[in-house]
This record gives sequence, C-alpha cells and structure tokens, in this order.
Amino acid sequence: MFGADTKMLLSLQNDNLVLPCRFISRTAIISSMPNKSVSLETGLPDTIYELIARQAQQQPEHFALTGLNGLSLNYRGLLAQINRTIASLNSRGIGRQDCVALVLPNGPDLATAFLAIAAGATCAPLNPGYRREEFEFYLKDLRAKALVVSARSDSPAVEAAIAIGVNVIELESGGSDEPVGTFFLRGPDGSHGPGAGPARNAFAASRDTAMVLHTSGTTSRPKIVPLSGANICASAHHIARTLKLVPQDRCLNIMPLFHIHGLMGAVAASVAIGAEIVCTPGFDAMKFFSWVRDFKPTWYTAVPTMHQAILGRALRNRDIVDNSQLRFIRSSSASLPPQVMKELESLFGAPVIESYGMTEAAHQMASNPLPPGIRKPGSVGIAAGPEIAVMDEKGNLLSNGTVGEVVIRGPNVAVGYENNPTANAEAFTDGWFRTGDQGFLDGDKYLTITGRLKEIINRGGEKISPREVDEVLLDHPSIQQAVTFSVPHSKLGEEVAAAVVLREGLEVKERDIRSFLSQRLADFKVPRKIVFLDEIPKGPTGKLQRIGLAEKLGLV
Repeated sequence: MFGADTKMLLSLQNDNLVLPCRFISRTAIISSMPNKSVSLETGLPDTIYELIARQAQQQPEHFALTGLNGLSLNYRGLLAQINRTIASLNSRGIGRQDCVALVLPNGPDLATAFLAIAAGATCAPLNPGYRREEFEFYLKDLRAKALVVSARSDSPAVEAAIAIGVNVIELESGGSDEPVGTFFLRGPDGSHGPGAGPARNAFAASRDTAMVLHTSGTTSRPKIVPLSGANICASAHHIARTLKLVPQDRCLNIMPLFHIHGLMGAVAASVAIGAEIVCTPGFDAMKFFSWVRDFKPTWYTAVPTMHQAILGRALRNRDIVDNSQLRFIRSSSASLPPQVMKELESLFGAPVIESYGMTEAAHQMASNPLPPGIRKPGSVGIAAGPEIAVMDEKGNLLSNGTVGEVVIRGPNVAVGYENNPTANAEAFTDGWFRTGDQGFLDGDKYLTITGRLKEIINRGGEKISPREVDEVLLDHPSIQQAVTFSVPHSKLGEEVAAAVVLREGLEVKERDIRSFLSQRLADFKVPRKIVFLDEIPKGPTGKLQRIGLAEKLGLV
C-alpha cells in the first residue's frame, strides 16, 4: 500500500517494472482559484500515471481493456503503452500543461489514448461528429499544440488543424497479434521516431490540468473546464467506492468517450480499482444484448434515453436478459424517469443506481447507494464525493426541503473556467460552485433535482418544471419517451409544449393525452402543443436537449 506522505511512482523500461521512486503528494490545488484547499484521501493516487502504475504493480496480468475483437490489454501492457505514448509526446516537445486534442472513434484506442495523454500532458477529447468550422473553433479556443487522429483519417479535424497550424499526429493501432488499445504515434512524415523539440518532464503532476472539456454552450459561448489529475482521480475513487467496484467487475461501456460520463463513469472508475472495461464502438440498441451475452458484464452505465431504447428491444432478447450477470445498472447525465427505473429493475432483476454528474465536477456529485442502502426513485441520491448544499440567489444556504440552486465543493470540483473571470465570478460563491440546477435536499439528505434553472418554463409568471410534466407523460400507457420544452408566446412569454414517442403498436390522440395530463397537473402546466415523433432529437451524448428544441421541430 502507499504511505500517508508518499506515493509510489512506477516507471517501465523495456516493458519491465523497475524500482519505484518517492515524491511528496500534494494536499491543495491552486490557491488563487475560487475553490480552495482540496485534498485526496490518504494513500490514494492523485495523478493518472499513479492510478495506472498502482494497478500494474498490484495485478499486472489482470485485464484492463477488452475490445469486440482481438486480445485484451492487461494492466502491465496499459502502463507500457502509457510510457511509450508519453515518451513519444515528449520527443515532440509536448509535455505537462500542453493541450493535445483527441479525435478518435469510440473503442480501446480512444480509452488508452485518453489515459496516456492525460498522464503526461493535457487531453482534450473532441466529438468526432463536429464539422470543420467547429474543429477550428475548438482547436483555437483550446490553444491545442497537437491533434491526434487515426492513421489515414479523413476527419475534417485534420483540415482544420492544418489550416490553423496545429501539428497532426497519427495514431496507428497495433497489429492483430497485439492487444487492443496498443498503438504508435507517427508524425506528418510517417515516421514513428522523435519529432522536433526537446524532451520534457515526463509525468504530469496532480495539480496539472489533465483534461479539458467544453461546456455544451446551449445558450452562450462554450466555456473551457480544466480538470486536474487530482480532480479526475478523486472522482474516479468516488465512483468506484459508490458502486463498490472490485477488480472482478467488468463494465460494458456504451457511452461516447469524448464525454465526461464515459471517460469517468466507465473508464477512470474501473481503472481506479483495477477492473475491466469492454470498449464498444458506441451505443447500438440492436447490438447491446449480444454484447451482454458475449462479454458477460457485471454493470453498465448510460443516459436515460439509452436505457429506454434497451427496454424497447428487451422482449426480443428475453433469453439473454434472463442469463445476464449484471449486478447493477447505473444511470447518469440526465433525469431517469421513475417508470424507466422500475422497468429496468423488473427486466434485469438488478438494482438501478441513479447518479448526478456534470463536467465541472469531473462527473459524479451524488448517487443513490447500492442495496442494502436506500434508493429513492426520482432522487439522484446522497452526496457521493463532494459536499452538496442548496443556495438561494443571494448566496444563503437553505434548509432541507427548500428549493434553490444546487451547489457543491470538494476535491473533484474544477477550480474554475479557463480564462473566464466573469463566468468564475458568477459560478462560485464563498467556495461553492453553483451548478445551475434547481433542487432540494430531503430530511435524509437525498437530493431531488427539479430542473435546470435555464430550462424552467416561465408562463406569464407561473414557473413550470419540464421534468414534472415529463414524468406524468411517461405514466401514460401509450407513451415510451417524452420531453417537455418551452415555445415562445406573444403575451405570456413562454408556453408549454411536449414531444412524445409512442410505444410500438400503440396509438393515442393529442386531446386524449391532454385530458390525461389535466387529471394530474394544474391547467397552466398542461402542454398546449404535443408533437408526435418517431425519435426525439438528442445531443451527441444521447441526452435530450430541451433548449432549442422548439426551433429544431419548426414550432417557431
């Protein structure tokens, strides 16, 4: 085990473990930033490199990453890959605090590249679905020193990088006789050798920025969220502890790995405990059950729309469901309707754990506990890492049961947005980070989210939580999915609307849905317009997006 004052740093030379060296573990992050004095639990790694090195020392042959095809990569091999990658970056003059953008398809290479770059530089995973103009914006905004793409990639990111003078590095996957997730980096000249530039200090420190992500920017310019190695490690430990992960666990990752949910909720949390991750190409409802059959995962994590799609195909895969080895199912990144939670638990015979996460907290903030702990449907659970409180507009902390803005502070919380003092002044109050979510804590300290403050519908002064309407809509026997949103109104300012997807083979008229809702909701909360869709538009991570939905559906 690691001592209280020191950590073991493992190096790997010629793929053989060598004697460890000692260094002082940090206890606080940058004091000039809004969220001060955060520390990790004694004895736990607080850099990405240490996180992997610890597992390579303790269980070198245990599998870390598995792909749909090929050999699995063990922790000894993962550490070797990380050392090779850091050395390759260093030889190109890229090291600590240098931003490396990453545009790769979902899979083992992306998982390994994220861990490796974050261990020695600053990793910026980008959505492969962006257009050239978007890539140019993000690469400039991040001040990226390099872009890593697949060998022979035709991604518009390559053209964008070349246009603005960002070096392009190609990732060439290992051969069929190499484990998944192994690769070499080569420069524009096609060589694997060193590029120009002096060698750098190899391993990133705990308070160095390990990863940067942009906020969604739905209503304003996207903000850059820098997460330190300590932030990431703290969150990974929090998630692993909440889920009681053990090395024998196997996570089926169906989340995109350019998003905090997949990176932290699946990859980093599993690595923190030395467990295994099955890296898929991304969510596919038609293939999900065959993956469950073939890889026998003990858990998976997803957003609610993915869970709903899984339920939609469950009856066709009853044999696989009955023989699954899932010990729990995790849901995060959006509100999980209680109806969906109940159906999932009935289907798989496993508890569904709803968690509450966001980018600025390196993902997890609260979570319902595993049995025998109490799970409260409709609640995102108790604090699971950072402290959680509820605050009013003036910065006063509110008592249990009072609705206000959810605020957090703790070792996994980012110290502030990059180069954005105005946003930082708005986001932090007395060391608490304002999440932008509205909610309340009950007498047991379970948190219920009532909505995003920016999504609350203001109908002539009457405030309506879209989530409340969603949950009533989902109680209708004909409705499979629902999302409530605002549409402009000339006199009231905003009016309530909803989009629904019906269950397969069922029909219902708009007036019947409105009649159903009027029995459960006050009249001003009943949507004046209901749109029937085959599929509700979603964001790149599978989340429903209320803001801007009226425009997308042609209602304005």
